[in-house]
Amino acid sequence: MKTSILLSLLLLLSGTALAVAKPLQDADAGLQPFWQKFKTAVIGGNQDAVSGLTKFPLKMSYGIKSIKTKAELRRRFRQVFNEQTDAAQCFAKKQPELDAANRKRFTVACPNEAGDEVVIYEFELTRTGWKFTALDNLNE
Repeated sequence: MKTSILLSLLLLLSGTALAVAKPLQDADAGLQPFWQKFKTAVIGGNQDAVSGLTKFPLKMSYGIKSIKTKAELRRRFRQVFNEQTDAAQCFAKKQPELDAANRKRFTVACPNEAGDEVVIYEFELTRTGWKFTALDNLNE
């Protein structure tokens, strides 16, 4: 009797775990193709492609005005990807790090001039897919 109750409980719990895990798998499914497109666009300097993969307004580091439109991102492209770090060089080597608390978010940490990985590119899963959402500098 105890064995059958234990087995029933285990089956119930495993079914619940599978139901909870499925949305996380769905979120993960598009991450690598998105990351490949995004990093290729940044490395190639393709401002139009990067703009299309960005959610606006794009949040910036403390004290820096947010970027509100695709046109503004194209104008400020160098500021976002070259002033605090060499994003192209960083993205060529780095892989996304999923947020342990929210698998619909990931970050890529890049080094500043001193070599400290404090420049953080933030991404999230939106209704329309993964998007670049913020740039932060932990030193600011």
